Formats: sequence, C-alpha cells, structure tokens
Amino acid sequence: AVVSTQSTGKLPKQIKKTSYAQRSQVRAIRRKMKDTMTKQVAGDDLMALVHKLIPDSIGKDFEKECLDIFPLHDVHVRKVKVLKKPKFDLGRLLDLHGEMGGATDEMGE
Repeated sequence: AVVSTQSTGKLPKQIKKTSYAQRSQVRAIRRKMKDTMTKQVAGDDLMALVHKLIPDSIGKDFEKECLDIFPLHDVHVRKVKVLKKPKFDLGRLLDLHGEMGGATDEMGE
C-alpha cells in the first residue's frame, strides 16, 4: 500500500488564496492516483521502486496525471507498506547485495 499527501493548487488567474476541490473532483483524483500507483508499483521490483521513491518522481507523475481534474501541488509519497510477503530467493538476495567482504572458508574466517 502506498500512502501519499497532496494539496490543491490555485487555478489559473485565481485571486483568492485558498482553493478547494469539489467532492467529485476528489473522488476522481483518488481514482486516478490509485491507478497510477498500481501501474508504478506493480510493474517493477523492489529496488526499482526504491529508486523511484527517493527522487519523488512518483509524486511528480501524480501531479501531471491529475492536472486535468484539478491542479495539485506538494504531492509526496508518505508511506509504503508491503502487503504480501515476497517469495524468498537466496540467489537473488545475493545478487542484490553482492559479495560482502572477501572470501571466507568453512570456519567463517
């Protein structure tokens, strides 16, 4: 599960400081963000997802996707939670972490 926070932005040529989205716009934004999240998360492995989360590129994608519904700003991914435990593969784990230190013998030295 991915949790994000966002704020509504001003419309073009707006004078007042606050702007609020209507309920139907909020539902449409949530639906679009859910689709974007599942598309971003489901297609990649864990390392690729981490590389997307660090520069906050997913937040920028949310802003672009929802621009036609209502302008957003300060969109950030706040929390990522693993819902299903992945299958354990020792070979893949060693590939991710590489060789830690030098070679060891049977005694661990």
